[in-house]
Amino acid sequence: MESSAEHTFQLWQWMANIVILIFVVIVVIIFCQDHSKSQKEQSLLIGCSYMTMNNEFYRILNEQISHKVEAERDRIILRDPALNEERQIEQINEMIDQGINALVVTPVDSSSLTEVLQRAKDNGIKVVVVDTDIDDKSLADCTIVSDNYKAGYIVGNYYLKEHKDGRVVILTHEETSSGRERVQGFKDAISTNKNVRIVAELDCKGQVEIALPVLKGYIDNGASFDSVFCLNDPSAVGAASALEEYGFLYKTDVYGVDGSPDVKALIAEGKIRATAQQFPTKLGNRAAEAVYALLKGEEVSDDRVSVKLLTKDNVEDNYVDRWQ
Repeated sequence: MESSAEHTFQLWQWMANIVILIFVVIVVIIFCQDHSKSQKEQSLLIGCSYMTMNNEFYRILNEQISHKVEAERDRIILRDPALNEERQIEQINEMIDQGINALVVTPVDSSSLTEVLQRAKDNGIKVVVVDTDIDDKSLADCTIVSDNYKAGYIVGNYYLKEHKDGRVVILTHEETSSGRERVQGFKDAISTNKNVRIVAELDCKGQVEIALPVLKGYIDNGASFDSVFCLNDPSAVGAASALEEYGFLYKTDVYGVDGSPDVKALIAEGKIRATAQQFPTKLGNRAAEAVYALLKGEEVSDDRVSVKLLTKDNVEDNYVDRWQ
């Protein structure tokens, strides 16, 4: 039978083991907190600013960059200037102050970011321009865009296959180089047929909610036209909606650029004639790769991603329900 002294000794030994265990747990927790803090302090901070986030194209593009940043256990800051160039400049300045290591940017206005991007460069921040060029290309460490001129050109060529003559309205976004290049490509393609005339160029900033009333207003003024070339798919959706409201959709041909699921579905239904497909997943992946290569001190070349014509003949083969 155990003595009272032996029992007391075992009790004290048990209590001592408990105290030691608690001490070890506390030390581990403190170590993990300090280690986690160290990891956070050492992680990279990537800033992203696209011209607007109400266009699903940029959400898809940003998803690819976010996946890469998260996989690297770094952090991302996303800001939405909502097509306001002054707000974009303000937001980029704020990100610089927050200590970003790299900036992925799609300019609201191709000429407006010179000063703020120079500040980024002066602070050692790597700048990757995506989707549309900036005017001063020396401020970008890498530029990754679609072949925007070709996008307009292949749509223009397809238009000529369908029309021996015509009166075309063009919906534009003059502030962006990508919009200007697409429009120029389309114009150059159709210029070979002197029986095709451009009757109007209407700026809609590439937005469905602007394209719709702009085209309606043009129709209300008694304009006569039989086709609409749109610099992107949101403006094509806006144009199609305006034409449908007036009962003109099935006798007016609409063309876009993007390859959005909405427009693919409208092409399949015969409501839009064609679009030049972009690949936002490729743009996003390549932008992410460029960011991390630049941060490692590697040289990175600019990239111009090819585009593809989608019509009713091939749209069903190109994942109608999603972006690519």
